[in-house]
Amino acid sequence: MPHHRADRLATLYLFHPLHRISAGEEARVPVLMYHSISNGNGQSVHPYYETTTSVEIFAQQMRFLHDDGYSAMDMRELLKFVTYGKPLGKSVAITFDDGYGDFYTEAFPILSRYGFAATVFLPTGYIGKTTKQFKNKDCLTWDEVRELHRAGVTFGSHTVTHPQLAQSTSRELENELRQSKDTIEDEIGTPVRSFSYPFAFPEGNRRFTGRLRDTLQACGYECGVCTAVGTVGPDEDRFFLKRLPVNSWDDGLLFKAKLEGGYDWLHGLQYATKLMKASLS
Repeated sequence: MPHHRADRLATLYLFHPLHRISAGEEARVPVLMYHSISNGNGQSVHPYYETTTSVEIFAQQMRFLHDDGYSAMDMRELLKFVTYGKPLGKSVAITFDDGYGDFYTEAFPILSRYGFAATVFLPTGYIGKTTKQFKNKDCLTWDEVRELHRAGVTFGSHTVTHPQLAQSTSRELENELRQSKDTIEDEIGTPVRSFSYPFAFPEGNRRFTGRLRDTLQACGYECGVCTAVGTVGPDEDRFFLKRLPVNSWDDGLLFKAKLEGGYDWLHGLQYATKLMKASLS
């Protein structure tokens, strides 16, 4: 376990204790961001960027949520909270990007054990009648998507081809958003209301995020999530809701701190880093 990693140490010994002292009464919801639930090494060189969570660690995390009294909300319930700010019990939203097949084989059985709702965001170009791969991992098939949908899993769009949307033309942007939504709706017969932004979210680029918000609304989306780090409160931008990245490196203490808002400090650092990179490019 990477006890030396800087973000963990800062969270556990400085920001989480400070947050517990200063946190007001406002309810906030942690939106967990998972990708692949599988054993074996991920692709990342640093724990912060890892996108794989082992089956054992994922099972431990879901058991913790259950034992600690959390209930899992879907995107529609999350949107209701953001819009109306109704007080909640202990709530969490559980999301999965990239549509990997291991959601069907590994994650869903564990979620089902605890009756937890989940949302899976599909890059539709990688979802087929037969198995396709994204980043060298098998993705879900449409038969599996339909079966999961019938079992209560919510599906949202993660574009068609998983591109860097900030570098796309207006037409390309609309095609990625509209086609993916239409395809999922055709396959499962239910409206698709939510979107997940692929790659690091360029939140400092106001011109682009304004164009993205307008396009999402024009395509009929009601809400969206991104990679900006933090928990979600009422009155936040419903199309760019923050999430908490989770992976195999999250031990129990760090996972608990993230759920309780102790990791939200990282957003300021993340935002400053993006602005610095943008100014240098």
